[in-house]
Amino acid sequence: MTTFKDRSDVFAELGSKLSIAEIFETLINGPVPIRLTAYDGSATGPEDSEFGLHIKNPRGVNYIVNAPGDLGMARAYIAGDLEISGAHPGDPYEILRAMANMKFHRPTALQLVVIARSLGWDRLKPVAPPPQETLPRWRRIALEGLRHSKTRDAEAIHHHYDVSNTFYEYVLGPSMTYTCAAYEDESWSLEQAQENKYRLVFEKLNLKPGDRLLDIGCGWGGMVRYAAHRGVKVIGATLSAEQADWAQRKIVEEGLSELAEVRHSDYRDVREGDFDAVSSIGLTEHIGVQNYPAYFEFIKSKLRDGGLFLNHSITRPDNRHTTKAGDFIDRYVFPDGELAGSGRIISEIQNIGLEVLHEENLRKHYALTLAEWCDNLVKNWDAALDEVGEGTAKVWGLYMAGCQLGFERNVVQLHQVLGVKLDAQSTWTVPLRPWWKA
Repeated sequence: MTTFKDRSDVFAELGSKLSIAEIFETLINGPVPIRLTAYDGSATGPEDSEFGLHIKNPRGVNYIVNAPGDLGMARAYIAGDLEISGAHPGDPYEILRAMANMKFHRPTALQLVVIARSLGWDRLKPVAPPPQETLPRWRRIALEGLRHSKTRDAEAIHHHYDVSNTFYEYVLGPSMTYTCAAYEDESWSLEQAQENKYRLVFEKLNLKPGDRLLDIGCGWGGMVRYAAHRGVKVIGATLSAEQADWAQRKIVEEGLSELAEVRHSDYRDVREGDFDAVSSIGLTEHIGVQNYPAYFEFIKSKLRDGGLFLNHSITRPDNRHTTKAGDFIDRYVFPDGELAGSGRIISEIQNIGLEVLHEENLRKHYALTLAEWCDNLVKNWDAALDEVGEGTAKVWGLYMAGCQLGFERNVVQLHQVLGVKLDAQSTWTVPLRPWWKA
């Protein structure tokens, strides 16, 4: 097929109209890697492709033309205007991998004129996105305040975590652990690997019965309960009301009320101090990079001299790239999420006077974890649809499969950083060599 990019002047002069497939071709660099068909009968891409996209109606085209890239494609897909074939919506990993090198660009003014002539100008007026989409960053500032204020952080956490505890049970499995697991090998089950992750954190923090642990951003309380079962006194804090309710019920069910507590609270509102250890598992992504100094100062203020802390978070693979999440992740998954490289995190820890003892990258482990979550969603797809609806279920399948691909391709990493609060004499208070089983 001769593409619009090769004959744009002819189209403009003759008033020719483009098919939907030709419009799609104008929005990407290079050939379409999979088969694309459209409601007007047009098609492009290899006829023998294992995977396919089908644009069902004009609204799907509107979404894609007005926001070329992951946001427009996601809008059309989540709204039901773009169908996929060759992959399950609960785990579209394979089709995303096939499309991984497909790059979009905004149409030029001339291209836009021809697209508008082909579709009709009225068809290009922006339409409302699917209800699962949150506001863009600039509007969130106007309505919810500056990024990472307590009010806006609470709203961001509510958007992502207060979906449905039942839905999370379908996806995460019995551990209700929404962070990277730690695998001994790839044959391990998700539950084995999540238990091992808590074991790893517990041992790195050198916790013993009678110690006091603060777990900030504690989620459904997995680390809280793991430590309490081993005699540690634990306070957990989460901004999600549904997480806190679920965690507190489990604490009571497991007979841990004397040792464990999960609060529906901003971590900054925890008043107790002098903890033997602080764990932060999957919270740093929500903090905001400019707030790292205050965040690590908070951790430092909560530790006794000689106390240990562990920061477990998604990172960039380097320290140069932008910290903001992409449009799809920001609008549908983690509003206001920001990532930095592990070097930036370690520097900020050191700059406020904490000593870094150890760090490691679990990038491959998170790819394995996400694959398991997608598998759970596929297995529980019908129940998930009943619980949260097709649009929300599609968001999660798309997000988790895309993240799996991102960890495999080294777009993102997962780092654990272990450190200690020094006393005035900088006394070495830990064993000379690592004391945990890797």
